[in-house]
Amino acid sequence: MLTTPPSWALALTYWLHMLATVTWIGSLAGISFLVLPAMQRSLNPKTQLVFIEAMQKRLEPIAWFSISLLILTGLFQMSVNEHYDGFLSVSTQWSLAILTKHLLGIVMVVVSAIQTWEVIPAIQRAIVRSRKSDNTDELDALRRREILLLRINFGLSVLILLATAFARAS
Repeated sequence: MLTTPPSWALALTYWLHMLATVTWIGSLAGISFLVLPAMQRSLNPKTQLVFIEAMQKRLEPIAWFSISLLILTGLFQMSVNEHYDGFLSVSTQWSLAILTKHLLGIVMVVVSAIQTWEVIPAIQRAIVRSRKSDNTDELDALRRREILLLRINFGLSVLILLATAFARAS
């Protein structure tokens, strides 16, 4: 039998979960629809890369904090949900939607890890190298890759919200 937590504790976890979701996904949406298009229209490719690197330095701690908060609050919420009937269960629409949401979330974390520990350090090294030569091919490739990864994460976040809607509707 499930033990129901105090309503204030459940409300707090829902609020923190929504706050982390809005912060992370809102950042991705703002970057995808506002920042990247304006940056591409107004900055040259090398400056775009410097801008992306600076922006990611600000975004990464927020994203990783949000991810941590989503995991902690999500596990708590799931553990007290009446629909929860075991890890990897797909016996109901709710459990299938939650499993889909979590698998998509794992992919988002992997994409974020690639950005944090592979692409951004490569960008930093390429910026230093570009000061010594005029070769912009590497800079262009890294810029395109980082933009693609940002957009992939935004697309995944939209699918996670869709899975959440299916879970809530069941």
